[in-house]
Amino acid sequence: MTSAFAWLADWGVSFASLTGGFFTLFVFRRGLPHVAWIVGYLLLLWLVFAVLVELRQPLADSGRRSGRLVVTAADYTIQTLYHGLLLFVLPAYYASVTLTSLNAVFFGLLVALAILATFDPWYRAVVHPRPWLGYVFFVVSIFAALNVALPLVGLPPFGALLASAFVASTAITPVVRRAGGRTWTAALRVTMALGVVAATLAAVGRAWIPPAPLFMARAAIMWDVLDLDAIEALPTTISAAEVKERGLVAYTAIYAPAGLRQSVRHVWRHKGHVIEVVGLSPVLGGRREGYRTYSRKTSFPAEPEGRWSVDVVTASGQLIGRLRFRIVR
Repeated sequence: MTSAFAWLADWGVSFASLTGGFFTLFVFRRGLPHVAWIVGYLLLLWLVFAVLVELRQPLADSGRRSGRLVVTAADYTIQTLYHGLLLFVLPAYYASVTLTSLNAVFFGLLVALAILATFDPWYRAVVHPRPWLGYVFFVVSIFAALNVALPLVGLPPFGALLASAFVASTAITPVVRRAGGRTWTAALRVTMALGVVAATLAAVGRAWIPPAPLFMARAAIMWDVLDLDAIEALPTTISAAEVKERGLVAYTAIYAPAGLRQSVRHVWRHKGHVIEVVGLSPVLGGRREGYRTYSRKTSFPAEPEGRWSVDVVTASGQLIGRLRFRIVR
């Protein structure tokens, strides 16, 4: 009986938290006002985080049991907020990620953090002994949430990427103030400088971040025809003779939030080498079925056989999606 209670104490709450996480995913899918939910999570997370940074050491030094209980409750609240926030934004990143590209790494990081925050024994064993890892949780959670929320109010993904990196860095101002014994103004100057560095790194490494909440609602390689409304996707293996005779069209329908205007382009590659870059009309957000775009390819190399791909990228170079096919003799 004792072992059963011990198991429930360690894992029962974790599975209840996991169940709650599935409800969070359901809420996201049902299309509730995402920005308000995300901002609410962020404000509460930052408030609890800031208060805990200020009070943790005085409460620990007091030696009182009540102080330890307050710290434990605050730690658990922060862990719960991480869990809910990460699960809330994961569907947007899952829709946006291209699993065969660099941006799958960031998505994998979010999944790993969400799983770790779900199961209390793992979180206590891995994060509690390493305060720096708790700060990683904090910064990544804020960055990931803002990177989804800001485009929902009309900020382009690249601008959202830079702003999210900057704000996530300045959010650790309470840590810098407490650790260095600085004033709030001095600590803010330090974190703002860190924010500029973080925004620069985000710009350089933008290919590693999915352009959430943009995603490919539909994509197909098809023959070059006059009526693009009659979409009939080709198989992934296509005859070279037919390709030269008929030409190809890369058709993509891209979802973007209402109010967002985003320039995109198609990058045609043959055996990994760029063959052609086609600028497209800007995507206009708000269409549930996605904003339809396409590019035609009628001229091919003398020997077109081999693997081909068409990358759909934003003007800043973030990958929205990828079509793959192979041309054979």
